[in-house]
Amino acid sequence: MNYLIRKAVTSDMGQVLNLITELAIFEKEPNAVEITEADLIAKGFGHSTEFDCFVAEVDQNVVGIALVYTRFSTWKGTVLHLEDLIVSERMRGHGIGSALLDQVILHAVDKGVKRVCWEVIDWNAPAIEFYERKGANVMRDWNVVQLDEQGIKNYISKLN
Repeated sequence: MNYLIRKAVTSDMGQVLNLITELAIFEKEPNAVEITEADLIAKGFGHSTEFDCFVAEVDQNVVGIALVYTRFSTWKGTVLHLEDLIVSERMRGHGIGSALLDQVILHAVDKGVKRVCWEVIDWNAPAIEFYERKGANVMRDWNVVQLDEQGIKNYISKLN
């Protein structure tokens, strides 16, 4: 199968959003996606960008994405966070995920970061196995901690 890995452009964002939605459905949270195509364009392109996105393209269709951004580790310095690596279910098994991860790692080297990090849901055994085969350390003794929008509001309300 022929595919192209490239940096995303604004016209890709509709298809990127479709893949984000496909992932949300796969992760059993079909209504969790609040972001819009316009949000992706506003935050990913222009003067002050919040993320970089690479896409995998087959026959002019985006079939995979890797969305990354930098953050700062108090232990390591600048690190690259892989927010999502998504390959459309119908396109898995063709090396697209590996090619996208390769691009992320090359991007990390270009940026001179000290670490690349990401999360994987604990029941997604194929993804865990994929990452471990690539040499990633899946840290099962750490928990993801979040405050959602309502949680932030509740927290703030208790400060008074």
